[in-house]
Amino acid sequence: MKKNPPLKRSTAYLLALWIWALPSIGRAWHDETHIAIAKAAGYEKWFNAAGADIAKIKAGDIENKNHYVYNPPGAVVTAKMVLDQADRYNDPDDTDGHLYGAIVAAIRRYRTTTRSGKYAEYHIAFCAHYVGDLSQPLHNVPYTPYNQQHHTATDGLINDEVLFNRPLIEIYPVEVRSEMDLAREIARIANLSLQLGYRLEKEGRMLSRQEAYEQISHSASLFKAVLRWVKGSGN
Repeated sequence: MKKNPPLKRSTAYLLALWIWALPSIGRAWHDETHIAIAKAAGYEKWFNAAGADIAKIKAGDIENKNHYVYNPPGAVVTAKMVLDQADRYNDPDDTDGHLYGAIVAAIRRYRTTTRSGKYAEYHIAFCAHYVGDLSQPLHNVPYTPYNQQHHTATDGLINDEVLFNRPLIEIYPVEVRSEMDLAREIARIANLSLQLGYRLEKEGRMLSRQEAYEQISHSASLFKAVLRWVKGSGN
């Protein structure tokens, strides 16, 4: 069998290492976790909830930057910050990411498309995914060596079981009657998530199973409120 020259082997290794280290590409709660969040929220097209990750394969950074925000230590997310990010939706050059604004922008596009009489459901599917990413702690903090080491394991922590553990996803009351309400709720969950992300890094540990269910409960509760708002009268 013909062996690759040492230089080619080294090049292949470095290329694989570089691909692995790319920030957040292909990384988010895994499919079943996103689907479980959408089902718990009562979304009738829950099967589309993983679609935004599929879009990354062809859209690259146009989609990728919609899935995270690199908040520096001590950051506090505000409703204004959330709304300001909405204009950066699908911007591939936004190195810090704009997950929070992507949720708002997806809803804006759903409502605009609905009013034009066109099929708008895929915008809600994108929103479902982004709201799911909002509760993943490591999508709210920089891609540090800790994040790199633990990200994939965190994404898949409850994935194999979550569809069978619906009672562990707690739906609590969230009121969303306007875009500002939505921005405030996004900011609330973002702050919980980023604080948890930094705490995990400080303690040098993985997210626990209980913490994972608490986090996705935030996402499911918010998405249920979003559906009630946009699917009701006056879309």
